[in-house]
Amino acid sequence: MTNWINTVSRDHVSLGVRGRFTQANHGKPTTLRRMARGDWIIFYSPKTAYPTGDPLQAFTAIGQVVDDEPYQAEPKEDGPWRRNVDFLECGETPIRPLLDKLDFIEDKARWGYKFRFGLFKIDDHDLRVIRSAMTRARRLRQ
Repeated sequence: MTNWINTVSRDHVSLGVRGRFTQANHGKPTTLRRMARGDWIIFYSPKTAYPTGDPLQAFTAIGQVVDDEPYQAEPKEDGPWRRNVDFLECGETPIRPLLDKLDFIEDKARWGYKFRFGLFKIDDHDLRVIRSAMTRARRLRQ
């Protein structure tokens, strides 16, 4: 099992949560093929909307991949390609309070650099830190 972070604006994450899917790299299948059933995926949203939304810098959703292969959402040559995801109930969680606890952020002064890669792997420790903060945020919201 692999853990992933997918960098996506909050408006697009909301569409995915409602539709129970994820996309990556503007709907291309390449990185989605690296995922497997049971993989965890956390969504980080630098902005509220793409491309000109307000800054957000928060984790906005978390779930597990539940299918075996990417599929095309629309039967046309250029996609978009998706993977099905079962999402957990969680709360939006700002990243800044977690920066010192996350191993994948190697340079705390330039913490946003890693998110430029779109979809990337994280270790089990970072998954636990983020998942715990997101599920705690949900309990506090209730």
